[in-house]
This record gives sequence, structure tokens and C-alpha cells, in this order.
Amino acid sequence: MAAEAGMWETVGVALVTALVTTVGSGWLVVPRLEARKRRIAELYQARDKFLASMLRIVSAGARLRAVQEPAADDPAWTEEMRARVRAERTRWTKQLDEATEWMVDNVETYAPTWPAAVLREMIGTYVAHARAVAISERGDNRKAELLTELTDPVWAVFGSRGWQRGPRLLPRSVQRLEATIATMAAETDRQLAAAAPAS
Repeated sequence: MAAEAGMWETVGVALVTALVTTVGSGWLVVPRLEARKRRIAELYQARDKFLASMLRIVSAGARLRAVQEPAADDPAWTEEMRARVRAERTRWTKQLDEATEWMVDNVETYAPTWPAAVLREMIGTYVAHARAVAISERGDNRKAELLTELTDPVWAVFGSRGWQRGPRLLPRSVQRLEATIATMAAETDRQLAAAAPAS
């Protein structure tokens, strides 16, 4: 009889322990895990949108450069078709603007998801210069060209997971990005010098 009472006491303690553990983890652990899971999912969604924005820049830029607006005096084009081509080019230019705008406005949501400071710095440099090109007074074709040149080395690192392939790819991509930025700066300097009044 005493052994049976001891058994029931052990079963009761086990049940109470299981109940406290289940309820306690349901109240304390599960909500924290769910919140953490949601935060991680949001970070990776932002990372995916960053990569998608780079692809949009490359594809819209390629379309802009491939489809030129027909000359006004070209007899092979009707005014209606000229208007349609202009509308398409405007739409592609808007895609470039929207992609760079999203990237610069949301850099704090996706840049921290990469593990190294050099990667985060590359993202910041790219995003700032891409947005500067998009809002500049350059022609649409030149914007598309520069945005593509800026995006290619960054895509080589982030889009193809080059940052995981080691130190060989990253320095070359950073050099390519810096070379494009230097070209942009020289181009701006020439434009400013040409626009300055002669004294």
C-alpha cells in the first residue's frame, strides 16, 4: 500500500512538472521564438528585395539602352509608335528610380544581414552612388549605363553568394565598383568645369 502511494506521488509530481514545463514554455519560450522567427524572416525578405532591386536595375537598364527613342523625322515610325516607345522608356526609367529609392530608404533592414563590415560598407557605397545616379541630370541612357556598371560588381558578390567564395572575388569587385565611382566623379568634374563661366 505504501509503495502504491509512493508511485502515485511520483506520477503526480511528474504530471505537475510536465504541466508547469508545458505551460511555462508556452507562455515564455514560444512567443520569444515566434518573435525571433518573424524578425529573421523580415530580414531575409529585405535581403531578397535588395537582390531583386539589383536585378530590376540591370534589366530595366538593359531595356533602356536597347530600345532607343526613334528620331522625330524618321518616316518608318508613326507618331503613335513614337509615343508608345517614349512611354515604355519612361516606365523603365521609373523602375530604375523606384529600385534605387527602395534600396537607399531600406539599407538598414538588409545591410546588417551580411556578416562582415567590408560587405556592409560595399552595400552602403553602392546604394548611395546608385541613388545619386538615378536623381542626377544625366540622360536616361547614361543613367542606365552607370547603374549597370555600379550593379555588376555588387551582384557578383551578393547575388551569386561570392562573399562566401573567399577573398579572391571580393577585392576585384570592390575595385570595379571604385573604378566606376571614379569615372562618375571625373565625368561630374568635367561637366562642372564646362558649365562654369569663363572668368
